[in-house]
Formats: sequence, C-alpha cells, structure tokens
Amino acid sequence: MNWIKPDWPAASNVHAAATLRTGGLSQGTFASLNPALHVNDTPETVQRNRQVIIQMLNLPATPIWLEQVHGKRVINANQVTQIQQADASYTEQIDTVCVVLTADCLPILLSSTDGSKVAAIHAGWRGLLAGIISNTVKTLKTTDIIVWLGPAIGPDCFEVGSSVKNAFTEKSKHFSRAFNKINGDKYLANIYQLATIELAMSGVTQVFGGNFCTVTEKERFYSYRRDGETGRIATLIWRD
Repeated sequence: MNWIKPDWPAASNVHAAATLRTGGLSQGTFASLNPALHVNDTPETVQRNRQVIIQMLNLPATPIWLEQVHGKRVINANQVTQIQQADASYTEQIDTVCVVLTADCLPILLSSTDGSKVAAIHAGWRGLLAGIISNTVKTLKTTDIIVWLGPAIGPDCFEVGSSVKNAFTEKSKHFSRAFNKINGDKYLANIYQLATIELAMSGVTQVFGGNFCTVTEKERFYSYRRDGETGRIATLIWRD
C-alpha cells in the first residue's frame, strides 16, 4: 500500500491518508509519488502523480492544493477559486478534500469528534511559532477535536540553534520540554511535542500519531533535510 491510514478514532464519515513516496511516476531524486509542483519535478509527471493519488484513495474531488509559506493563515477550502497562500485549510462540507504537502515539516489533521468539521495543517517550526495550530482551532470554533500527527522529522534528527529554542520558550515556558541540549548552542527539537504542547494550550488533548521520522525512514518518506532536492508527502482529509 502506498499510503498510511491514520490510526485514530475519527467519526466514520471522516477519511484521511498520508501518501508514501512509492507508487508514482517521478524519477531520480523525486522518485516516485511526488505531488508537489514547486520542487523542480516535471510538471506533467506531478499532475499524473496527483491523478494517481486521486484514484488510489478514491477521492471524491480534486484536493484543494495550497501555496504553503510557513505562516499562520487558515482558509476555508470551499471558498478557494485559485491557489491560495496559506498553511491550513478546513471544511464543513462533504466531498471537499483538504491537503498539505511536507518533507520533514509536520502535517496535522484535525476532526471534530462528531465528524462535522475537518482541517489539515502544514506546520514547520516557523508556522508553529506563528500560531498556525491555535489559529486553526479558533477557526473550527470548537475544542471537541481529535488530532493526528503525520510523518515529520523525528526528535533525534531535528537539530536547531538556540535562537529557535529561545523563540519558543519566550512564547511559553511550556515549550522548553520539547528541546534537548546536545552541545554549545545546539538543541534537538521534538516537533511532535511542540505541536502537542500548542494543541494543549488551545484546549485540545486528544492527539494521535507522531511516531514517524521522515529523515531515517528513507524508503517510505521524502526528507528535505536528508536529501535537499526531493518530493513531498501529501496528507489529506475529507468527510462524507
């Protein structure tokens, strides 16, 4: 199977997946199921990969692709008429597919427990710091939410400088436990823990997933930190 099905207790009308790097048509560093147009892969091949994803997941519609900018903007996927700069989208409508693209950044899926609202978030450290999670939770107007943390860089591979650590701990001291000092001004950051802390501060505590590492699991995942030029994972959610 060329995708991961989230292991979470979502309502029966909520469907979600994260694609692996296998099962597509791209070549070389993009091999093989790359759905990202912005990474110098052949556009025609990317479009064919997107069709592969639509077919293999039996999607009800073309996903609402975003131009991700490591910010905190959240958009209503049902109001998109052309590609938007945003790092999260949500929907309360059936058959609308929210999607984010990642290759070490954290993809986050949210669903209200009754299955009436779903959202997808692209969360690198800049977006996390900017408040993309809290913005999305506010937009959904409920904290009765379950969350799945998809494939991202693992806690043993995400090395950051003290400036990143300090930026988070200045925002809240709670973030300090997501950083482990290794030497000098270098720290290992746990992006899953950073997200979980931000979710808790937003009133959301039902969190699942978060046990992947895009860097070390080379056969399954793309990783920008590992490979530089590479493809992207698509993490998708929709409701019927």
